[in-house]
Formats: sequence, C-alpha cells, structure tokens
Amino acid sequence: MCIILFAYRHHPRYWLVLAANRDEFYRRPSAPAHFWPDQPMLLAGRDLEQMGTWLGITRSGRLAALTNYRDPASYRPDALSRGKLVSGYLGSEQQPRDYLAAVDRQANEYNGFNLLVGDATGLWYYSNRHNKVTAVAPGIHGLSNHLLDTAWPKVAKGCHKLAACLAADDVKEDNLWDILADRQPAPDHELPATGVSRELERALSPIFIVTPDYGTRAGTLLLIDYAGNVRFIERTYSPAGDSIATREYIFKLRLTSGQGFQPIG
Repeated sequence: MCIILFAYRHHPRYWLVLAANRDEFYRRPSAPAHFWPDQPMLLAGRDLEQMGTWLGITRSGRLAALTNYRDPASYRPDALSRGKLVSGYLGSEQQPRDYLAAVDRQANEYNGFNLLVGDATGLWYYSNRHNKVTAVAPGIHGLSNHLLDTAWPKVAKGCHKLAACLAADDVKEDNLWDILADRQPAPDHELPATGVSRELERALSPIFIVTPDYGTRAGTLLLIDYAGNVRFIERTYSPAGDSIATREYIFKLRLTSGQGFQPIG
C-alpha cells in the first residue's frame, strides 16, 4: 500500500471515509478482496507470497491498513512480513492500543512500516520509524511511505482533493476514484529524498503509479457510517494501469452491546 487518504470522524454522515492505493511489484502474486475461508469474518485482499494483507476489515468492526516506509538503506531481506501485522490485528481480539504496544516490542524485526488499526472505540497509528503509539485525531489525514501526515506532494494533493469531496452532504464514489487515478508526477523541486534516484522518486510521486515492473495494483474505498454500515469497494489493475475488475461488499457491522461509532462534537 503506497497511499492512504482518510477522513476520520470528520464528515457528518461517515465515521470513516478512506481511499487507498496499493502499489506493489507486478510479479508478486495476490488475491483480490474477499472474505477469507480460514477467517470468515475478515474481508481483505491477500498477498499470496506471505499470506498477509495490506488493508482489511472484519464484520465486528476491526480495521487495519499498512504502508511501507521507504528507506532502502536499511532494508533487510530476512525481516518478518509486514502484511502479517494487518492480518494479525484483524484476527485477534486485542484492543488497538494494546496490539500496537505489542508490535512496538518487536518493531526491529520488520522493515520500515506504518500501521493504522482501529475499531468502534477509535483509530490508532504506529510506525517503527517513530516508535510511538498515537491516537488519530478527528480530521483529514494522509499516509504514504513516510510518517502520518508527512506533506509529500501526493499526500498534500490527495488530502486537499478529499476535503473537496467531503464538502458535500453525500460522498460521491466517482470523485474518490478520480483522486486515486491521478497519474501526474510531482515537480522535481517538490520531490522527497528517500535514498532512491531522482528518476525513481519522480516515477513514484503520483498517487497512481505505472512503471515497467512496479505500480498500483489495487485501489480501495472504505466508507463506514455512524450506524455501522460498511461499503468496501476494490478495483484491481493491470500493469498498464487499466481496470481489470471491481468488487463491492456492503454489510452492517456486528457490534457488541454498548459499542457504537462516536461522531465528532
């Protein structure tokens, strides 16, 4: 997952509006979003190499999403799979903050990552390049391959466009897909310096990435209203950036007694 744009307890109708692109090498096998046969409550795509995932939700309202932290100088090929941090939370019963505290204790076993986890009680963030468990504040946020809300050009652009989408009473999915489809690279003077070549920084700077061997493999929209109604929509893409398929799941969360999504204010 390379970019996650989300509005948390910001819109009067939706507890969460999330739009995300997953970027990955084309050669890495994966399955599109589905309810996993071995964990029937869990809805997510699946990395078929390590059997983890990058973004998912359960019928009980647990949700998690991951991005890598771009730092090629510290990359370790023997590190644990970061995708299992997402599936590990979704398949557990730990409170979000407790789960991230446990992750912190073994953070050095992974390459750089950012992890969002939450449930009806709230949304939490952790990066093993920051090593601090943080409650996410209500508002509009962006996460790419640096820390939460780092103002990389595509994060700043995406958050600005998401804010415009949310100005209306209803959220139009086509507008969210338009944000995720943006292939415009950032100007060279705005590119971050993450330890890769300037040419590669430029290629990785759009919200939607297309390169010969790496790019946007899937886009996801996740909308949760304050009543616990979920819309999860995933589009998968070819290496050329063409849409292959769209899958949509609509369901109501099975919240336990006393649980509910608290609106702002």
